[in-house]
Amino acid sequence: MSVARQPSTWFRSAVVCGTLLATAALSLPAAQSAAAQPHQPADPPVPLSTLLTRLQTYYQQTETATEAYNKAKETADQQRARARKIDQQLAAQKTAVEGSRAQLGLMATQMYRNGGMSPYLSLLSGQSPQDFFGGRHVIGQLAKQQQSVLGQLTKGETRLKRLNTQAQKALDTAEHAQTVAGTKKKSVQAHLDQVESMLAGLTGVQIAALQKLEQTDTDKAQQELMDSKALGDDPALRAPSLAGDRAIGYAFDQLGKPYVWGAQGPDSFDCSGLTSQAWAHAGTVIPRTSEDQWAKLPHVPLALLRPGDLVIYFKGASHVALYIGDGLTIQAPRPGSYVRVEPIAANPILGAVRPDLGKQPLSGYQPRSIPKGAEQPTPIGVKTKAPAPKKTAKDAKNPKSAAKPAETTKPTKPAKPAKPTAPTAPATPTTTATPTK
Repeated sequence: MSVARQPSTWFRSAVVCGTLLATAALSLPAAQSAAAQPHQPADPPVPLSTLLTRLQTYYQQTETATEAYNKAKETADQQRARARKIDQQLAAQKTAVEGSRAQLGLMATQMYRNGGMSPYLSLLSGQSPQDFFGGRHVIGQLAKQQQSVLGQLTKGETRLKRLNTQAQKALDTAEHAQTVAGTKKKSVQAHLDQVESMLAGLTGVQIAALQKLEQTDTDKAQQELMDSKALGDDPALRAPSLAGDRAIGYAFDQLGKPYVWGAQGPDSFDCSGLTSQAWAHAGTVIPRTSEDQWAKLPHVPLALLRPGDLVIYFKGASHVALYIGDGLTIQAPRPGSYVRVEPIAANPILGAVRPDLGKQPLSGYQPRSIPKGAEQPTPIGVKTKAPAPKKTAKDAKNPKSAAKPAETTKPTKPAKPAKPTAPTAPATPTTTATPTK
């Protein structure tokens, strides 16, 4: 089932914002370069509606490009592992062929030197001394057997050489696709950087106004979705499977960690990095990217959505969130944000998938309490980069080997949600919770 919410939050906010703020002259100041050159006319201010439209466009394009890059990288990694395995098999096969040839050569040498079979070969063939003069026949049989073995080994070597060539070609293709996807990602990111730089010139009043409008728009979309009964009756009463509950528990533990494109933990995540790791920690391996999660996992109607399912967003399946029940999700929304709880209607819904289709829901399930601060509004136009690598014990002994922390522009980080000391609902199912029949 697909729930289209068009225009999306950002586009509608842009239009409304442009209308409401026009009279207050809330537009981006002219470029600083114009001020530095007084003899040239200043560039006209960029309307906030235009700026937000650009920002939304590049956010989505960059996320799409990043998911494409993640998929290309995953394919290249798989092809690289396959090529490495075949290369190892080929090396072992070559060793076996060389050994077989050496043994066959030894037999031929023994026949040439002794005019027959050596005592060693006599014992090997099990012949008695009385049958020693029949050694030529025996060694001839052994040589034929060895020749047959050599032939099979040689055929295997030829087959592996062919597979190795195919694997190398596939690897070259995959690596080229990864390079192309990486170039596309960098190009889109450069455009996004330009828009975010322009956003940096907005005043605190303007940013606050945009955030309020965005939140108002999201609340409206959420109310419309819940009123439509698209999630069915009593969505708050549904329970996850045992694995689904474990995935939810993992996602709760990541609340407050920064969004970073391409990251899949443990210190930062992108949208599909969070969902794939949540289910991996629940014991179920699912595809890495949101596009593959949508394409390869079983679809479920929104009316049957249960906690632990994945909600896929946008026409191209470029975003994903983990459903936790009662119309809420945990997701890594966008750059500048942190893993947080968001309404399911925060983005246009494409559909939903269930990684453990067929598993029974828990009985006696009670949802986790949402920590304070987990629903804090997402910052607008703020960059977030991957945290610096943590120092290891080896780095402590050898400071020169420690990775130099990258220079980052950190957003004003909200306080990480503290886990409730006495939640009204247990964080995990009780020991009496069993699947319903």
